[in-house]
Amino acid sequence: MNNNLRYAMTAARLNTTDIAAALAVDPKTVSRWLQGRIPYPRHRWAVADLLHVDEAELWPEVGARHRVLADGIEAIYPHRWAVPQTVWRNLFAQARQEIGILAYSALFLAEDRAVLDILADRAKAGICVRILLGDPEGEEVAARGADEGIGAEVMAARAKNALALYWPLLDIDGIEIRLHRTVLYSSIYRADRQLFVNTHAYGTPAANAPVIHLTHTDDQGPANTYMTSMTRVWAGAQLCHK
Repeated sequence: MNNNLRYAMTAARLNTTDIAAALAVDPKTVSRWLQGRIPYPRHRWAVADLLHVDEAELWPEVGARHRVLADGIEAIYPHRWAVPQTVWRNLFAQARQEIGILAYSALFLAEDRAVLDILADRAKAGICVRILLGDPEGEEVAARGADEGIGAEVMAARAKNALALYWPLLDIDGIEIRLHRTVLYSSIYRADRQLFVNTHAYGTPAANAPVIHLTHTDDQGPANTYMTSMTRVWAGAQLCHK
């Protein structure tokens, strides 16, 4: 019996049916979790986010595994699609100083109206928002499309679509968009000291590749490497104007 999960659901005033509907699973599946079965990682993360608690509070045995990770590494998601969309929204919503997006398209975020609204709200609150997208006309975007196996034209179209969706944000002070022609070995998403690093793998779409959640602890930590990378790409990218 998982009493931790039961208590958290009660505190959130959610029942088995509510959890099942939010995660698009059968209510019987949630009942099995309450009886002690440990969900798949993507379901654990989604439940924890829905109940506004840490995963380790619901499944302490899983939390013990996380503690063996190196300093600065908070979690590793097996695939980008396994990261609940609410986690992405919360990442940016918690920012108090700076938000950064470095990718070829980051179309999965641009298509989420809630994410765009959060970026706009954070900028209006005085937070610097920097969005770095791949130049749709650049060879690097075409090469990435070939590497992923979706084709150069498809990748260029994704970059153009993303740019079109992010474009209205340029009306808001504090938001800048730049186009880069850089070979990326990972896509990086930053909110202050928190980073989500979506690694790139040859022959694999970014959505299927792992995501590493990092916290910047010091200049020797792993997060600093990616923060430095973002800074260098930004410096060499072309500024977009309306």
